[in-house]
Formats: sequence, C-alpha cells, structure tokens
Amino acid sequence: MILSGCLGTRHLKDGEKLLYSQAIDAPRHINEDEMRGLYTQHANRRILGLPLAPLVSIYYMGYRKYDQEKFIRKREAFEKKYDQKIAEATSQKKIDRYLFRKQKKVTKMNSFIENGNLFMQWGEPLSIYDSAQVRLTRERFQSYLFSKGYFKNQVVDRTFDKSRFVRVRYVVTPGKAYFIDSLFYDVEDTAIFRIINNNVDKSYLKKGARYDQDNFTKERERIDLLLKDHGYFDFSRQYIDYTMDTTFRSPDRRVAVIISIRDPAKRGYHKKFQIDTVTFTTDVGKTIPGVARHSRTYRDVHYKYYDDNFKLKILNQRVFIRPEELYSRTRTLDTQRQLSNVDAFKFVNINYDTSDGKFIANIFASPASRYEWTNEAGVNVTQGFPGPFYGISFKKRNIFKGMETFDMSGRFGFEGVASATETQNIYKSTAATLNASLSFPQFIWFFKERRRIKFAEYNPKTRLTTGYTFNDRPEYRRTYVSTNAAYTWQTKNRTSYSLTPLSVVVISTANLSKEFQKLLKTQDSLGNNALINSFRPSFVNSIMFGITWNLHDYGNNEFTSSFIRMQFESGGTLWNFFTPNFLTDWGLQHYQYLRLGLDVRRVNPVDKNTVIAYRFNSGVVYSYGDEKGVPYEKFFFAGGSNSIRAWRPRRLGPGSLPPNESTNPKGDGLFDYSIEKPSEILLEGSVELRQKLFGFVNGAVFVDAGNVWNFNPQNVQAEDGSVIKDNSSQFSLKRFYKEFGVGTGFGLRFDFSFLILRFDVGMKVYDPARESGDRFVLNKVRFWKPYATEVSEGVFVNYKEPVIYNVGINYPF
Repeated sequence: MILSGCLGTRHLKDGEKLLYSQAIDAPRHINEDEMRGLYTQHANRRILGLPLAPLVSIYYMGYRKYDQEKFIRKREAFEKKYDQKIAEATSQKKIDRYLFRKQKKVTKMNSFIENGNLFMQWGEPLSIYDSAQVRLTRERFQSYLFSKGYFKNQVVDRTFDKSRFVRVRYVVTPGKAYFIDSLFYDVEDTAIFRIINNNVDKSYLKKGARYDQDNFTKERERIDLLLKDHGYFDFSRQYIDYTMDTTFRSPDRRVAVIISIRDPAKRGYHKKFQIDTVTFTTDVGKTIPGVARHSRTYRDVHYKYYDDNFKLKILNQRVFIRPEELYSRTRTLDTQRQLSNVDAFKFVNINYDTSDGKFIANIFASPASRYEWTNEAGVNVTQGFPGPFYGISFKKRNIFKGMETFDMSGRFGFEGVASATETQNIYKSTAATLNASLSFPQFIWFFKERRRIKFAEYNPKTRLTTGYTFNDRPEYRRTYVSTNAAYTWQTKNRTSYSLTPLSVVVISTANLSKEFQKLLKTQDSLGNNALINSFRPSFVNSIMFGITWNLHDYGNNEFTSSFIRMQFESGGTLWNFFTPNFLTDWGLQHYQYLRLGLDVRRVNPVDKNTVIAYRFNSGVVYSYGDEKGVPYEKFFFAGGSNSIRAWRPRRLGPGSLPPNESTNPKGDGLFDYSIEKPSEILLEGSVELRQKLFGFVNGAVFVDAGNVWNFNPQNVQAEDGSVIKDNSSQFSLKRFYKEFGVGTGFGLRFDFSFLILRFDVGMKVYDPARESGDRFVLNKVRFWKPYATEVSEGVFVNYKEPVIYNVGINYPF
C-alpha cells in the first residue's frame, strides 16, 4: 500500500505493470553509462533512489483536470482575435507586433494540446512495462557492442515480476573483441596520399587497437578537415570509404582495414583551390542610392566601404586569409572568430565565390551600433544576503577608428553583506562604483606589425581602467581609487591568460564604529597588528598574472567538463628596489605581499537529469617587509553561500581557534559568530549532487569541508590577563586535516533560464572550534530557536547548532 501510494501504481489499468527499475550486468571494461543511454523505455525518476516518485503524482494531478478540447478552443479564439487585429491594423509595425503575439500564444496552446497542461509537462506518466521495448533495447545493446568490436556478443534480458512491479536486468556477454591488424590506403591522388601519410600519427585508427566504429567516424572527419586545410575546398566526406575484412586472420580476431579515397566522377581529380582575391566589405546592410562604395587595398586585401570608419592597419591584423594562398578552413574560421571577438561588428560572414574560373574570398561584416546605453536593476546576493541595486552603463565603439571600446558605468546598491562585528546588521551596507575603461584590440607595446599580426590569432586585448568605489558598512566607510592596465589573450584550446603589470589602489577608511575600533585596538594590543594595518589609509600597487582553463565547455550537462583558474599577485614589488618614503610622508600605509589562488571545478553528468559537481578552492597570502599586513580585501575567508554553507559568511576558523562564547545562547547557540575571520591560508572543497525535480525546479544535496589558517600563532589573552601565543590558528601539516570544518545540507534551485535562484540549508557535521571529543555536531542540529536550555539564571546546557539558510544567484560553483 505504501509503495502504491508513493509510486502511483493506483493509476495502472488492468493487465498493466510498472517498470520499476532496469540494470545492466556487464564486465567492467564495458561502458555501462553509454549503454544506459540506449534504453528505449525509462523507469520513473525517484528521489535519491528511494521508492518515491513525486513526478508521477504531479503528472496525474494535472491529468485529472486536463481538457484538451478547452485548449483547442482557446487556440482558435486567439487565432480569430489576432487575425481580426491584423486585418484592422494600419501599419506594418502593428501587423508585425500582432503576428508575433499571435505566434507566441498559438505556440503556447499547441504545447498544452500536444504535451498536456503545466503539471503534466512538469511531471511524467507511469512507465508501463512493455516487452516490445525490452526487445528493442536488447537489439540496441547488441548493435552497440558490435560497433565497439565485439562482433559475437550476446545480450539476454531477465525479468523479475513481483506483484505489479517489474525489474529488468540485461546480462551482457560481449565475447572477445576484434582488433585492427593491418591498415591499407587506396588513394589514387598522390598529392592527397602524401598529405595523409605525413599526418598519419594523428590518425584515430591505430594498428593493434580494438575495433571501434566511432573512431572510423572521427577518422573520416579528420581526413576531411585535414584536406580542407590544404586547399581542397570542395572535398567531401562522401569520397572516403572503408573496407573491412574479418577473414584476413579469422582465428586471431583480426581486422584488415582499407581506407579508400575516391576521385570525383565528373572532374576526375581533386582540385586544389588557390585564393585569387580577398574582398572585405565593412558595412554590409548599408546602402546609399546612386553612390558606390569606396575601395582601397591594404596588404593585398580589397576593402569596400561607404565611410572610412576603420584603420585598415588594425583591422587587417584579424584577417588570416591572403591572395595566392591555398584555401584553409581553419584560417577562414579563425578570421571569422577573431573579427567577431573585437566587439565592433554585429555579424561576420565569409563565403567563397568560384564562378568565372576564379576563387574569391568575400568577407561581409555589419558594424555594431557606435553608441550603447544599458540600464540594469535587480537584486544582488553577496555572502548569502540579497540587496537591491541599480546600474547604468555607456559604451562607445570604435572611438579612435581602431576598433577600440570606451566603457563608463555606474552602480549603486544596498549590499547584502553581514556585518563584520554583528550577526544581525544586514542591509545597512551601501556600495557605489564609478568606472571608466578603454579597450584596444591589440597589445599596446613596441611590437612590429608582423608580430602584431601573429599575436592577433590569440585575441589580444589591452584594457586601461580607472575607478572609484565607495562602501559604507556598519563598521566602517571605505573608499578606493584604482587604476590598472591589463593584457588578456586566449588560445584555441579554451585557455585564457591575463597579465596586469600595473595596478594601483589608494584606500581610505573612515567612520569606524566603536565596536570595530575596539576589535582593532584589542588585536593591536595583543601584537596582532596585521589587521589594524589593513585599515589604515594605504597605497596598494601590485602585479597580477592569471590563467584560466575551460575544459570541454564547463557547466554543460551532457559530458564531463572542468574549470581551473590560477592567479598570482605580487604586491609592493617596486618597494624591493627602493624605500617609498614619500608614502610615509603622505601618511599612507604600503604593503609587500605575495598572493596565490587556485580554483578547480568539475561537473560530471550521471544521466540527463543528474550531475555531480566538485570543487577545490585554495589560496595563500604571505606578507613580508618592514610592516606586516595585507589589504583587508586580500585576506581569505571561509563560510557563506559560495563556501562552507553550514557557517555564516566569513565566520569559519581560523584553524581550531574557538570564537568567543555567545552571550545569547538561546538565539545564537554556543559561539558568538559576530566577528569576521580574515586569514592567510585557505583550503576548502565541496561535492554537490544536483537533480532535476520537475519543471524549472532542481534539487541538490551537498557536503562542504574546509577552513582558513594563519602562518604565525595568534596572540590571545589568558584568563589571568597575560598575553600568550595560541597555535590553534596556525597552519600545521601535522593537524590541518583534523581542523576542517565539515557541513552538509540540501537545497533548491529555480532555473528561470536567464538566472538561477538558489536556496540552501547548511548543517554542521564537524566543528573544529569545539573541544576535542565534542566536535561531531550533526546530532545537535536544530532548525529553530532556542539553541540552548537555561537550567538556572545564566547557566545553559544542551547547546544546539543553528541551521544556516543561504540564498544565492547561480550555482555555488
């Protein structure tokens, strides 16, 4: 009865049975994930493997109220309504608007007619066991195994029927695989044979490798692209044939492969195409009656335009095809991609004209709007707390006719940042920024033009930026005036680089609250002067270098992808060569430090509805020189909606150093997490299982672990008032792994396509700040107050751990 209610079997008709599960029993070397993708019928999705199928209930909730005729009548009414409006419209603009609205309404109704109402689309009907689908799945498995070289495979389905539930198990016996023994080429064109032979080391077909039909498809594509990069413009994959002979050495399961490349029947040979002319029209879509475009040739490229809006010396750097060169598909795509990367054109198309016995490359580009205004309003989520903001930006393209871009933007908002010394001061933090930047589509350096053309393949950019930032938090008011110059470039394998040789920031801090002043003075009196140095008026100069690897389009839900970002920063490098006495005279603090950060992420799809995501994040900042300390923003923190979600933002650590005990245990629990924990070393990792629930709603369960530490022990005040060194906040190889804070939890993600709204519930599992032997606290988690029991006035027992609620935009990683 319980299973019937949870799995929806009450909706089964007489004679029907529920397909409860399917499994594959195959040797370890067989890819079961690929085989599962061949199922012709799928069991209903269940939550975390439990006998709970809420999507079935959602489907039949809508099914009971579904009336298809109602939606058909609505569609007809919409069509009639908008047809009448279109007939009465007095302008083409109105007609186009009514046509768009009509199409939108009709498409929506067609969706309801074909797929059911909203609840039916969010849910899924019962998966009814069908023996014909089982047979078809078995045949698919056999075809798949055959394509992988297991020519004599066997697949048997076993059905386990209990009550109204059916489990199906496919037992796979692949047999012994066949291997490629010999490779022969049958190529009449000696020029083509020479190209293939010179690149045979990149072939997907290798002697001694197991037969795999996918590799034959990849090899056909490789040869096609290879020849198109050597001038064979009209070569096609249809000219490539394979002949396989399994009787070549039959007892040894060997396959002889003949790769044939046929000549065209009509021409009789494969022609190499050499470019005669390259023509670049820079203002496609613009016409002036009676006026012809101007024409000018620069470095063998013919440019056509009405207005001379581009410096051809700069524009020509992004054109990689030239007359008298053989056609190359790669260089053609590189030209199109790099011209699109400069943000000067709305679109770029390249085609080739083979008429009149000529081979002409035509580049067509339509310039983007010269001016652009953007207004933005919304809610930003920082450290787990939402705050409204408004932003406005202005962009002017091609400002000096060299495809430069000038940007100016301003933003004001109430940042949802937790107070550094309180737990309840939210929405009291305001932030305003004003930035201006100028971007160039090349490296601004003393390079010769030939070198600039070579660099253009890597999408080089130089960006000069200046800005002003104002932050008014409950504890302090902080302003930043910044200037920096950065170079960026990227390679074809999705690797991006960033070098900032000049970054200067002048920081001013004022209006420190009494509580925050007390905190700084207390730390200073204990000899922990790094924190107070971070809040003095200061001058920060640094050099930064970053690398980002985006492997296999990170974040896609079809195949495994990864993202790696590493950034190195050297602050105050110049002060290694001379002493900045002038800064001291101006009353400005200066810093010397080294900072390194590494962020590694990976997403592994389990099936079309489930993915597992991983993250490892680390960082270290080391200050040196006469005055120890780094800017407050350069410290590392742990805790929050994008970190260890079982702790409040920036409140975990350092190490096993316990926070002060709470003066309000009923409302806060054992510890007072009112003070942020800036530290010098960060190690944290997360694992998150994400699963589609229904419609735009996804669920997740996660485990986070990590902490922050310092290089040196922290001075603390003993009970007798003396100052002692506490090693619990210092990083130690012998114990750091014992000081990881561990949290777990669950959450919901609402995917609105344009953004993902995230709600997470974090619960502590292991708290390193507690006494040894009392650090496992999952059994003490509580969702509501009180978090302690008062047995007498001021005496509390039975401390509980508060659950932490996190709000975020997009995924945490």
